[in-house]
Amino acid sequence: MGHLPSPVFSQIVSAIFRYPFLLSAQLSAKVATKFSYAKFNVDKGQLTADGGRVLETSLKPHPNVKLSFKANKGADLGCDYTKGPLCATATLDVMSLSKLNASACYGLDSKLKVGFDAAVALKGTCGLSACNVGASYSTGPIFAAVVAAPQASKATLSLAYKVNDQMTIGSQTTHSGDKMCDFHGAGGSFKLASGATVKAKYCGKGLVSTAYVREVVPKVTVTAAASFKPDDMSTFKPGLSITI
Repeated sequence: MGHLPSPVFSQIVSAIFRYPFLLSAQLSAKVATKFSYAKFNVDKGQLTADGGRVLETSLKPHPNVKLSFKANKGADLGCDYTKGPLCATATLDVMSLSKLNASACYGLDSKLKVGFDAAVALKGTCGLSACNVGASYSTGPIFAAVVAAPQASKATLSLAYKVNDQMTIGSQTTHSGDKMCDFHGAGGSFKLASGATVKAKYCGKGLVSTAYVREVVPKVTVTAAASFKPDDMSTFKPGLSITI
């Protein structure tokens, strides 16, 4: 708390007395590790508080090819290919062999990129089940991206603007024939002089999300987060994570 300005500390203490449920928040623990040997990597080996197990491994048989395997509640086998401005991925559900996901992105120049992603059902009604095409453009402090879903006849527009070296703001909206503009949310991030980063986002349904991220010592990052609806503090959900 020593790093928080005193007015912020007072507001936190006041909120705890006004909303006692803040003291009843539960924390869950996770134990994780990662290591590499030769070209084989264990990107994540994790034991969760509920007894779950997560395993993510990868192997690079070629400088342009990366194979991966991810197991959690399911099991996915993936392949990534990169060469110059082209990046392509494919993921197969090897547990049930029910779906195949693929995507590709190509940089036309340093500012403009185009791409697509698709999902193919391998069981039941086989065939193309979803498809999106998109493009992004960046110049100076401005970034814009649009993703269109032809099957759903809608497009999602994402915008970001870097105000300065400390602050970045952004927004996301969806546009379709049924609704000209559907607001998803807007937010921003700000880097403090202490080195910490403060993030905040407002969603279209009235939900506010905030986060405070700081590297307390080298390679140890603490993130404190919360989400709530300003008109209903019973929806307050706090979170805390430590990354080592």
